[in-house]
Amino acid sequence: MISPSDISTDNIVLEIRDLRKSFGDNHVLNGFNMKLYQGENLVIMGKSGSGKSVMIKCLVGLMEADSGFIRVMNNDITTLDQKALDILRADIGFLFQGSALYDSMTVRENLEFPLRRHTKKFNKDIDTETLVNEALDSVGLLSAIDLMPAELSGGMKRRIALARTLILQPKIILYDEPTSGLDPITAKEIILLMQEIQDKYGTSSLIITHDVDCARVISDRMILLIDGIDYAEGTYAELSSSDDPKIRAFFKH
Repeated sequence: MISPSDISTDNIVLEIRDLRKSFGDNHVLNGFNMKLYQGENLVIMGKSGSGKSVMIKCLVGLMEADSGFIRVMNNDITTLDQKALDILRADIGFLFQGSALYDSMTVRENLEFPLRRHTKKFNKDIDTETLVNEALDSVGLLSAIDLMPAELSGGMKRRIALARTLILQPKIILYDEPTSGLDPITAKEIILLMQEIQDKYGTSSLIITHDVDCARVISDRMILLIDGIDYAEGTYAELSSSDDPKIRAFFKH
């Protein structure tokens, strides 16, 4: 993790400005702003239906915003064609809330799948077996390489999904509710693993979570998404000690 004092405005890897998205009369995003810096763990917290998932979909080009600016590693998302988007996505890892493993594939095959889809990112002599083994070893589950997803616990599935995210060596990782549905002990293990990965690979991480303990441990900085805007921003200590009732509501146990 990095200290807020170490953050430089020259190292912005992701930026959102005045993002707006509505569905009929439902105005989900009303001018949301965000910056993610190199090597930073940024946590976004918001109530259910606050627009967190919509924001992520706009961020990776899966949904078109009504207006606003999105820049990822110096690429304006709104100007990229499908081919350019696919190339950019190879540098963005995504840990889905439900792990999203392919049930009909073994663990090995689940990890090989993104390598086949993004062959241009690696040279033709890519050693698939080595990359799969290294990714699984990094999450402590090399022994599960030939298991099927149905044979894995919830925590193991989340670790395998994280290994699949790491195998493309992304520069940015998007975590969507990484501890959702896990028991407290397993959730803590996933949080510690996220820290280890950030320290080892120097990735920049955007973490969407409702888990206050996860935010407390993992975040360098936090943004609270309220009423479709970046309502508050700061460290966990700064926000958790706020007198604003809308902010305090997030930190009540």
